Amino acid sequence: MTRGHLTRNLMRLAFLCIVASFVLAPMLATVLGGFKTNAEIRTNALGLPALWDTQFYGAIMSDPAFWRYLGNSLVISIGSVVLTLIVGAAAAYVFAQITFFGSRMLFSYVLLGLMFPFATAILPLFIKVRDIGLLDTYWAVILPQTAFSLSLAILLFRTFFAQLPKELFEAAYIDGCGYVRFFWRFTLPLSAPILATVGTFVFVQSWNNFLLPLVVLNSRDVFTWPLGMMQFRGEYVTQWNLTLAFVTLTILPAIVFFLAAQKYIVAGLTGGAVKG
Repeated sequence: MTRGHLTRNLMRLAFLCIVASFVLAPMLATVLGGFKTNAEIRTNALGLPALWDTQFYGAIMSDPAFWRYLGNSLVISIGSVVLTLIVGAAAAYVFAQITFFGSRMLFSYVLLGLMFPFATAILPLFIKVRDIGLLDTYWAVILPQTAFSLSLAILLFRTFFAQLPKELFEAAYIDGCGYVRFFWRFTLPLSAPILATVGTFVFVQSWNNFLLPLVVLNSRDVFTWPLGMMQFRGEYVTQWNLTLAFVTLTILPAIVFFLAAQKYIVAGLTGGAVKG
C-alpha cells in the first residue's frame, strides 16, 4: 500500500468518524441522561454520570402507561407496514408486469406523492378523518401513514419487480398460472429483500411519527410513545431524566428492527440497481 493511498484511507476514516459522531453523540447523551439528575444533565450532558442512578429507568418500566404507549405504537406501526406492503406491492406489480394505456402517466402521478410535504396536508387530513368518524382510533393514524408511504414503496417495489426474470412468468403462464396467482406464489416469495427494506422504512417512520398522532388522537388510551413522552413536560419544569430514559427505552424496538433487517435492506436497495 502506497503512502498516498494510506493517507486517503485515513482521511476517509476520519471523515466517517466525524459524521458518525453527529449521530452517536446525541444518542449517547440520551442514554446517559436517564441516569443523571436534572442539574447534572444541564452541567454535564455528554459526560458519564457521577452516580449511576437507575431509579428513572425503573420508574418508566414500572409504569403501566409506558407499556400501553409502546403497545399502541407497535399496533399502529405493524398495521402501517402490513397495509403498505400489500397495497404497494400489488400496485407496483401491475406497473412492472402489465402494460396498459396511461400506465406511465399514472405511475408518474403516484410518484408526485414524494414531493408532497406531509405537514401541508395535516388540516384537510384532520377534517377528513373527523368526518368519517375515525378520530381517537388506530385507523386515524394507520391509513394516512399508509397513503403517504405508498409513493416510495411503489417506486422501490416496481424497480425490484422489473428485474425478475421474464422467463419465470412465461413458464408459469404456460402451466396455467395467472397474474394474481403468480404474484402470491412466486413474486412475493422472491422479494424478501425489498419487502424487508420497505417494511423497515415504514416501521421506523411510523414509530417516530409525532405530528399525525398529535392531531388525530386525543385519548390517552390510544396515545403513541411520542405523545406519551410529553407527560414529563410540565408548565414550568421538564423532567429531563425521565424524558431521556423514556426515549431510550422506546427507540430500542426501532433499532432492533433495523438491525435485524439490515442484511435484507442492503440487498433490497441494490437488487434493482444491477441488471443481469
